[in-house]
Amino acid sequence: MTKVDHMTALHLAAHDIACRRGDRVLFRGVGFALGPGDALHLAGANGIGKSSLIRILAGLMRPFAGTVERQGAVALVDERLALDGHLPLGRALAFWHRIDGTAPDADDPFGLADLADVPVRYLSTGQKKRAALARLAAAKAPIWLLDEPLNGLDTAWAAQAQAAIEAHRAGGGLVVIASHQPLALAGVKTLAMADHVPLPHGDDAEGDWA
Repeated sequence: MTKVDHMTALHLAAHDIACRRGDRVLFRGVGFALGPGDALHLAGANGIGKSSLIRILAGLMRPFAGTVERQGAVALVDERLALDGHLPLGRALAFWHRIDGTAPDADDPFGLADLADVPVRYLSTGQKKRAALARLAAAKAPIWLLDEPLNGLDTAWAAQAQAAIEAHRAGGGLVVIASHQPLALAGVKTLAMADHVPLPHGDDAEGDWA
């Protein structure tokens, strides 16, 4: 994996972020600042707001309160595969290589060479996740936002995914990972989403956020 360029200004920060879905405030008061080489684990049970926070950080959702600062290109992996299901995997990945102006990794770290002629829709859950991670790595974006990146992967491929994350950090990139699973990453910071869930009937009435 090649070293990411222009890391001196790389930055991702959240300032007092709150998220509201319908009449419910999922979380509030989320804040952090990350730079080159940092990794943040958004930990918590399913449904606690990890995916919503990832989408806010990516700029796909507006926060109910607070602000996000981003300096550097962002690449996202979530439940949306972003690969044409009707194309063979090789052609589907080639589309993104053309968009990003990159080439496939000759080392094939995610074991996809033998799947190049298989239509994306026929891939298993784990194979699709490996394809999504290969697309992510090829984008060369310095900021990685990963929503449950280990889901569907067996032990060996989960270890390979985390090795890719560590290589990205070693090259100066930063990573935010939403996962209910433990992570084997060096020096990873943890943000417990449960600490930011408002108490029922507390200070989160609609008027308090106006």
